[in-house]
Amino acid sequence: MRVIIEDFEKLQIRDVVVEVVNLSRATYKEAAQLKNILEKDIANKVKKIVVDLSQCEFIDSTFLGVLVLSLKSSAKIGGDIRLIKPAEVAKTLMEKAGTLNVFNLYDSLNDAVESYNFPNEMNYYLAQGSRILSPNM
Repeated sequence: MRVIIEDFEKLQIRDVVVEVVNLSRATYKEAAQLKNILEKDIANKVKKIVVDLSQCEFIDSTFLGVLVLSLKSSAKIGGDIRLIKPAEVAKTLMEKAGTLNVFNLYDSLNDAVESYNFPNEMNYYLAQGSRILSPNM
């Protein structure tokens, strides 16, 4: 039996779109593909997006940059992007880059999806009107 797994998969759970990243190494090579996927979601006015990074052991700065820019684009339409925590090594890299501070992170798909049901789970920077994620920047 042969199983083919795409690098990216899309799931829909109620009104939340989940983009699953099926990569152990998420690098600049795949960043453009993720950017296109998230741009389409945002163009389609999807306001609740979860990106599942749980399979990623390494995430480079270009891939992280796509996530941050996509969060800014999502904020322009009143949306948010939430992340499922990557493997510990990738999480450490994100902490060093300061990227983790920008996103709400969750341990599981269920936690991330359910977080949209609670207003106090809104991204801190979006709720505070931070310049970091200002829609006008």
